[in-house]
Amino acid sequence: MKYLLDACVLFPTVMREVLLAVAKTGVYEPVWSDRILEEWALAARKLGPEGELQARAEIALVNAAWPAAKVQSPDGLEDRLWLPDPSDIHVLASAIAGSADGIITLNAKDFPRQILAEHGLSRVDADGFLLGIHKANPDIVSNAAEAVRQKAEHLSGQPWEMRKLMKKARLPRLGKALTR
Repeated sequence: MKYLLDACVLFPTVMREVLLAVAKTGVYEPVWSDRILEEWALAARKLGPEGELQARAEIALVNAAWPAAKVQSPDGLEDRLWLPDPSDIHVLASAIAGSADGIITLNAKDFPRQILAEHGLSRVDADGFLLGIHKANPDIVSNAAEAVRQKAEHLSGQPWEMRKLMKKARLPRLGKALTR
Protein backbone atom coordinates (compact mmCIF):
# COMPACT_ATOMS: atom_id res chain seq x y z
CA MET A 1 0.00 0.00 0.00
CA LYS A 2 1.19 3.48 -0.89
CA TYR A 3 -0.36 6.61 0.55
CA LEU A 4 0.42 10.20 -0.21
CA LEU A 5 0.78 12.26 2.96
CA ASP A 6 -0.72 15.72 2.53
CA ALA A 7 1.05 18.63 4.25
CA CYS A 8 -1.77 18.91 6.81
CA VAL A 9 -0.87 15.47 8.23
CA LEU A 10 2.88 16.14 8.19
CA PHE A 11 2.38 19.15 10.42
CA PRO A 12 1.35 18.73 13.36
CA THR A 13 4.29 16.84 14.76
CA VAL A 14 2.64 14.05 16.78
CA MET A 15 0.37 13.04 13.89
CA ARG A 16 3.36 12.91 11.53
CA GLU A 17 5.48 10.99 14.02
CA VAL A 18 2.83 8.29 14.48
CA LEU A 19 2.16 8.01 10.72
CA LEU A 20 5.88 7.69 9.96
CA ALA A 21 6.56 5.32 12.85
CA VAL A 22 3.89 3.01 11.41
CA ALA A 23 5.38 3.42 7.92
CA LYS A 24 8.77 2.33 9.28
CA THR A 25 7.24 -1.08 10.01
CA GLY A 26 6.49 -1.56 6.30
CA VAL A 27 2.69 -1.60 6.67
CA TYR A 28 2.48 1.13 4.03
CA GLU A 29 4.79 3.27 1.92
CA PRO A 30 4.58 7.04 2.31
CA VAL A 31 4.66 9.33 -0.73
CA TRP A 32 5.15 13.11 -0.94
CA SER A 33 6.47 15.82 -3.23
CA ASP A 34 8.88 18.70 -2.76
CA ARG A 35 5.93 21.09 -2.82
CA ILE A 36 4.13 19.18 -0.05
CA LEU A 37 7.29 19.23 2.05
CA GLU A 38 7.66 22.95 1.41
CA GLU A 39 4.08 23.49 2.61
CA TRP A 40 5.00 21.63 5.81
CA ALA A 41 8.03 23.88 6.35
CA LEU A 42 6.00 27.02 5.74
CA ALA A 43 3.22 25.85 8.07
CA ALA A 44 5.82 25.35 10.80
CA ARG A 45 6.45 29.11 10.75
CA LYS A 46 3.41 29.30 13.03
CA LEU A 47 5.76 28.16 15.78
CA GLY A 48 8.12 31.06 15.12
CA PRO A 49 11.32 31.39 13.06
CA GLU A 50 12.85 28.32 14.66
CA GLY A 51 9.77 26.27 13.70
CA GLU A 52 10.59 26.46 10.01
CA LEU A 53 14.25 25.63 10.64
CA GLN A 54 13.24 22.60 12.71
CA ALA A 55 10.83 21.48 9.99
CA ARG A 56 13.52 21.74 7.32
CA ALA A 57 15.84 19.60 9.44
CA GLU A 58 13.06 17.03 9.89
CA ILE A 59 12.33 17.13 6.16
CA ALA A 60 15.96 16.23 5.46
CA LEU A 61 15.62 13.29 7.86
CA VAL A 62 12.41 11.95 6.31
CA ASN A 63 13.86 12.28 2.82
CA ALA A 64 16.91 10.31 3.96
CA ALA A 65 14.75 7.66 5.65
CA TRP A 66 12.42 7.28 2.63
CA PRO A 67 14.39 8.22 -0.49
CA ALA A 68 11.80 6.57 -2.75
CA ALA A 69 8.92 8.52 -1.19
CA LYS A 70 9.55 11.74 -3.09
CA VAL A 71 7.69 11.94 -6.39
CA GLN A 72 7.45 14.51 -9.13
CA SER A 73 4.43 14.74 -11.38
CA PRO A 74 5.13 14.79 -15.10
CA ASP A 75 4.79 18.06 -16.99
CA GLY A 76 1.22 18.79 -17.97
CA LEU A 77 -0.44 16.39 -15.53
CA GLU A 78 -1.70 19.15 -13.23
CA ASP A 79 -3.22 20.95 -16.23
CA ARG A 80 -5.46 17.94 -16.89
CA LEU A 81 -6.77 17.65 -13.32
CA TRP A 82 -9.53 19.39 -11.40
CA LEU A 83 -10.32 19.79 -7.72
CA PRO A 84 -12.58 22.29 -5.91
CA ASP A 85 -9.49 24.11 -4.63
CA PRO A 86 -6.99 24.54 -7.50
CA SER A 87 -4.15 24.94 -5.00
CA ASP A 88 -4.57 21.25 -4.06
CA ILE A 89 -4.24 19.88 -7.60
CA HIS A 90 -0.51 19.32 -7.04
CA VAL A 91 -1.41 16.87 -4.24
CA LEU A 92 -3.63 14.84 -6.56
CA ALA A 93 -0.96 14.96 -9.29
CA SER A 94 1.67 13.72 -6.84
CA ALA A 95 -0.55 10.85 -5.70
CA ILE A 96 -1.09 9.82 -9.33
CA ALA A 97 2.62 10.17 -10.17
CA GLY A 98 3.56 8.12 -7.11
CA SER A 99 1.10 5.33 -7.93
CA ALA A 100 -0.48 5.87 -4.53
CA ASP A 101 -3.54 3.96 -3.39
CA GLY A 102 -4.87 7.00 -1.61
CA ILE A 103 -4.30 10.35 0.02
CA ILE A 104 -4.11 10.84 3.78
CA THR A 105 -5.47 14.31 4.47
CA LEU A 106 -7.56 16.27 6.92
CA ASN A 107 -8.92 18.33 4.05
CA ALA A 108 -11.92 16.22 2.98
CA LYS A 109 -13.93 18.96 1.25
CA ASP A 110 -11.16 19.69 -1.26
CA PHE A 111 -10.62 16.03 -2.17
CA PRO A 112 -14.05 14.67 -3.18
CA ARG A 113 -14.12 10.88 -3.13
CA GLN A 114 -15.79 10.69 -6.56
CA ILE A 115 -13.02 12.70 -8.23
CA LEU A 116 -10.31 10.68 -6.48
CA ALA A 117 -12.01 7.42 -7.49
CA GLU A 118 -11.79 8.48 -11.15
CA HIS A 119 -8.02 8.31 -10.67
CA GLY A 120 -8.06 5.06 -8.68
CA LEU A 121 -7.46 6.84 -5.38
CA SER A 122 -9.17 6.89 -2.03
CA ARG A 123 -9.14 9.54 0.68
CA VAL A 124 -8.74 8.87 4.36
CA ASP A 125 -8.10 11.02 7.40
CA ALA A 126 -5.09 10.16 9.57
CA ASP A 127 -7.23 9.05 12.51
CA GLY A 128 -9.26 6.62 10.41
CA PHE A 129 -6.19 5.36 8.58
CA LEU A 130 -4.27 4.62 11.77
CA LEU A 131 -7.36 3.16 13.46
CA GLY A 132 -7.80 0.75 10.55
CA ILE A 133 -4.19 -0.38 10.80
CA HIS A 134 -4.57 -0.70 14.58
CA LYS A 135 -7.56 -3.02 14.15
CA ALA A 136 -5.56 -5.26 11.82
CA ASN A 137 -2.19 -4.96 13.57
CA PRO A 138 -2.68 -3.58 17.08
CA ASP A 139 0.91 -4.10 18.22
CA ILE A 140 2.37 -2.09 15.33
CA VAL A 141 0.30 1.01 16.04
CA SER A 142 0.47 0.63 19.83
CA ASN A 143 4.26 0.41 19.75
CA ALA A 144 4.55 3.35 17.34
CA ALA A 145 2.21 5.53 19.43
CA GLU A 146 3.99 4.59 22.66
CA ALA A 147 7.37 5.57 21.19
CA VAL A 148 5.89 8.92 20.12
CA ARG A 149 4.34 9.42 23.58
CA GLN A 150 7.68 8.76 25.26
CA LYS A 151 9.41 11.18 22.90
CA ALA A 152 6.77 13.83 23.64
CA GLU A 153 7.35 13.37 27.36
CA HIS A 154 11.11 13.64 26.92
CA LEU A 155 10.89 16.78 24.78
CA SER A 156 8.23 18.53 26.87
CA GLY A 157 9.51 17.46 30.27
CA GLN A 158 5.98 16.58 31.33
CA PRO A 159 3.98 13.35 31.47
CA TRP A 160 1.51 12.67 28.65
CA GLU A 161 -1.42 10.31 28.93
CA MET A 162 -1.83 8.47 25.62
CA ARG A 163 -5.47 9.37 25.02
CA LYS A 164 -4.89 13.06 25.77
CA LEU A 165 -1.84 13.22 23.48
CA MET A 166 -3.67 11.53 20.61
CA LYS A 167 -6.68 13.81 21.05
CA LYS A 168 -4.42 16.87 20.96
CA ALA A 169 -2.85 15.46 17.78
CA ARG A 170 -6.31 15.18 16.17
CA LEU A 171 -6.28 11.39 16.51
CA PRO A 172 -9.10 10.96 19.06
CA ARG A 173 -10.49 7.61 17.85
CA LEU A 174 -6.99 6.13 17.80
CA GLY A 175 -6.36 7.47 21.31
CA LYS A 176 -9.55 5.83 22.55
CA ALA A 177 -8.64 2.50 20.90
CA LEU A 178 -5.12 2.60 22.37
CA THR A 179 -6.41 3.05 25.93
CA ARG A 180 -9.00 0.27 25.92
